[in-house]
Amino acid sequence: MNIDIKAKEIKPVRHTYSHIARRLGVDKPASRYQEATYDVQATENFHYRPTWQPDKELYDPARTAIVMEDWYQFLDPRQLYYGNYCMVRAKQQDSADQNFKFVEKRGLLNLLPEEVKTSIQRHVVPLRHYEWGANMNNYQICAMGYGTAITAPASFHASDRLGNAQYITRIGLALAENDTAIIDTGLNNWMEAAEWQGLRRLVEDSFVVEDWFELFVAQNLAMDGLVHPLFFERYEQQLAIQGASSYSMLTEFIVDWYGESSRWVDKQIKVACSESEANRALVSGWYKEWRDAAQEALKPLAASMLEDGEAVLQELVETMDARGKKAGIEV
Repeated sequence: MNIDIKAKEIKPVRHTYSHIARRLGVDKPASRYQEATYDVQATENFHYRPTWQPDKELYDPARTAIVMEDWYQFLDPRQLYYGNYCMVRAKQQDSADQNFKFVEKRGLLNLLPEEVKTSIQRHVVPLRHYEWGANMNNYQICAMGYGTAITAPASFHASDRLGNAQYITRIGLALAENDTAIIDTGLNNWMEAAEWQGLRRLVEDSFVVEDWFELFVAQNLAMDGLVHPLFFERYEQQLAIQGASSYSMLTEFIVDWYGESSRWVDKQIKVACSESEANRALVSGWYKEWRDAAQEALKPLAASMLEDGEAVLQELVETMDARGKKAGIEV
């Protein structure tokens, strides 16, 4: 008896969803990112206007002063959607966990000079509260924003900020050999230490910004553009000179994440500025206002962390200005 097995090709009736076909064309295959992003924003069949803001729809593009013809121009250059976002971050977390295990197993933090330990406790552990503030702000951007192209990565970004806060917490606990008192000390410094009050006030001021795109510029460009290079680049370089190179292994995720997320932030700024001169003027004004506020807030910390703190901070401002100018901001 002979059995003849043949392969039969089954052609799909269509290659993508209707809402994607309407945008990209009929019968054109779409990427998973496009399917998870384009035209997913709810636009109709709302039951009521929000009682806390009755002049707006539940999802309303008028919650920001910027105006876009197509809100789906805010595409993520990383093309992250929930599935690949989780896979990328899981791989990075595995790498970070290995770094922590390596440092803790060999007791490398115990070899640090006491003045370095004290400096990290004073200047790094309180930063977990800044990252928590950034988590809150990016969830606000997700909640009030319009268009899945920007609200979805804002949600991912918010989760990343909580991850940053947790890694900073782990650094503190590793430094103190799991004595949780170091976390309480960090909170006290955030709430009471003179050098932290400018940044703390800036974070709290950002909580009441109503325009979600202004909040995007304030948090993800103006504030982060100074805070992250100051703490995780310039300050780390000084710590390495003082014999704390093992500390840099514990911040690898945060450093890599900032470089990656900056691409997303810059792209959104560029898209908004290139849409119209009115948008460019708004974004430029917001940027300069929050840049100046961030620089002023960080002066005491920069002076406390670095011998030439004020000069370093000015260099970082100039670098960030160049970055903003490249994205279309008038600085």
